[in-house]
Amino acid sequence: MSETQPSTASHSYVPGPAGEVVATGAPVATQLPGLAMKRRGPVAVWLGLTLITLGIYQLVWYYKIHKELQEFDRRQVLNPGGSLMVLIFLGWTLIAPLISFRNTGKAIAAAQRAAGLPVTCSPATSMWLTFVFGLNVWYMQRQLNLVVEAFPGAAPGTPVTLSA
Repeated sequence: MSETQPSTASHSYVPGPAGEVVATGAPVATQLPGLAMKRRGPVAVWLGLTLITLGIYQLVWYYKIHKELQEFDRRQVLNPGGSLMVLIFLGWTLIAPLISFRNTGKAIAAAQRAAGLPVTCSPATSMWLTFVFGLNVWYMQRQLNLVVEAFPGAAPGTPVTLSA
């Protein structure tokens, strides 16, 4: 994980007036690597494949986007399996999935920031669109596709350089 942390090895250090060590160079951050995500059709994810598979694809999609978000920006601590388990085992509570969708919206917003894009994903919208025909899935995939499009020509799983 050290490759994702800023490097201070390029500093030069000199003794200060009272014998303390003073850094003379500005810190140089290493480039942050990540893996490109897969572009998916928002309507296919939201409606098409979900209907064909009787809802199973939506669970698979939820796991996959969390895994891809984690691989894209390793500074984010995500648990793809845990996020999926919330939907499977706590979906009946209504509160747990809403919180999970809000947290997913935050992760997508962080990915947009890491890609150097203006943040357009709203965690609240990711949560509340659940009540409008399940459009939160369509919305989240649309926002994820913005991150994918920030790296044109990058195949899914190939290294990309993050902005911040």
